[in-house]
Amino acid sequence: MNTKILMTSGAILFALIGINLILFPKEILNHLELGVSDTLEILMQTLGSLYYGLAMLNWMSKGNLIGGIYNRPIVVANLTHFVVAVLVLIKGIYTNPNLSYIIWIITIIYSIFTILFGIVLLKHPDNKKNHTD
Repeated sequence: MNTKILMTSGAILFALIGINLILFPKEILNHLELGVSDTLEILMQTLGSLYYGLAMLNWMSKGNLIGGIYNRPIVVANLTHFVVAVLVLIKGIYTNPNLSYIIWIITIIYSIFTILFGIVLLKHPDNKKNHTD
């Protein structure tokens, strides 16, 4: 598996979410029909900083050998995020099937990333490009 593509796409996904949460917390809260308060705005921006930090981790790791025992903490951090989020999203959809289509799309995207990072965690990386004969 090409982990560079996986890490880059994960970084882009997290950066987009993070930047939007940091810059547009009021708009996102309004769109989600949640009451806007100073506390929620700060929490949304803090959440955005977490996403952006994970984006930077993925972006800076994209060129490294990843998989199996290599860079395991990075893979585990990503996998943990995606697994927990997918479980929460599935529970939300199960308890309220009328949720916005956006939640369904996010669930599908997160499920794909969960599977891919699970594969990367369990599979030894293909290191052919680093062999010199």
